[in-house]
Amino acid sequence: MRAATFAYGAFILLALAVPVLGIYPVLAMQLLCFAMFACAFNLLLGYSGMLSFGHAAFFGFSSYVTSWLIVAKQWNTVESIVAGVIVAALMGLVIGVIAIRRQGIYFAMITLALGQLVYFLCVQVPFTGGENGIQDVRRGSLFGLVSLRPDITMYYFVLAVFVAVFLFIRRIVHSPYGQVLKAIRENEPRAVSLGYEVDRYKLLAFVLSAAIAGLAGSLKALTLGLASLTDVLQSTSGEVILMTLLGGTGTFFGPVLGAFTVVGLQNVLADRVGSWVTVIIGAIFVVCVVGFRRGFVGELLAWQQRRANYTLASSVSKDRLT
Repeated sequence: MRAATFAYGAFILLALAVPVLGIYPVLAMQLLCFAMFACAFNLLLGYSGMLSFGHAAFFGFSSYVTSWLIVAKQWNTVESIVAGVIVAALMGLVIGVIAIRRQGIYFAMITLALGQLVYFLCVQVPFTGGENGIQDVRRGSLFGLVSLRPDITMYYFVLAVFVAVFLFIRRIVHSPYGQVLKAIRENEPRAVSLGYEVDRYKLLAFVLSAAIAGLAGSLKALTLGLASLTDVLQSTSGEVILMTLLGGTGTFFGPVLGAFTVVGLQNVLADRVGSWVTVIIGAIFVVCVVGFRRGFVGELLAWQQRRANYTLASSVSKDRLT
C-alpha cells in the first residue's frame, strides 16, 4: 500500500513538472491519451476477462465525431467531447449486445469483425474526410473561460481528465459491481449459479470501457488537431492490447506504464530506426511474455506478495520456536 501511494505521488509530481523538465507537451498529452485508452481496455480485459480486438473503433470514431462537430458545426470544446463520448458509448452498447453473448475467441472475433466494419464506414462516409481525415481541429476554450490553445494549458486539462478517469476506474473496480466483474472473470458459470445476470454486468463493463476509450480518442484529436484513419485501424487495437499486456492486466498502473513504454519507444526510435521500431517493440513483447508473463507491474506485485508471504512465514516459524 505504501509503495503504491509513493508511486502515485511520484507520478503526479512528475506529471505536474513536465513543463519544467522540458518535455514536449504534445508528446506528454499523447502519452496520457494512450494511457487512458489502455486503462479503458484494461477495465474490459483485466477485470472482466473479455478480450476485444476492435477497441480502436471507439477510440477513433469518437475522435471523428468530436472533430467534425468542432470544424463543421462550430460546437465548443466540452460539448464536442461529451458528444464523442456519448456516441462511443452508444456504439459500445450496440456492439456489446451482439458480442457479449459469446465467450473467448468467438467474442474476440466478433469485436474484430465489427471493428473492421467501423473502419470501412469511416473510409466511406463523407463527414470523416476519407483518407485525408479531419484537419485543423481547433482546441477552443474550456467553458469559454480558459483558452486551450496554449500547449501547456491543454496539457494540464488532459492531465486533469486522465487523473479523474483513473480514479473513476479505481472506484469501479473496488465497488461491489467491480467485485462481481472479477467473479465473472474467474468463474462465469459460478457467478451465474449465484444468481447474477452476467450479461448485464458484462454489457455495462463494455459500454464503460467504450466510453472511456472514446474520451481518450476525442482528447487525442484535440491534442494533435487531427482525426485520421490511423485511430480506427486494426493495428491501433493491437497496440492497446500490447500496452495492457506489457504493463500487466488487472493492475491499475500497469496499462499506464505499458502505454508510456510503447508510445515512448515509437516516438524515440522512429527517427533513428524507421520501420524497425515495430520489430523492436515486438521483440520486447516476446521477452515480456517469456520472462514477465504478468507484465511489468504484475511481476513487481507478485514479487512483493512472495516477499510478504516469506516474511510472514519466517515470523510464524520464529514464534513457534520461542
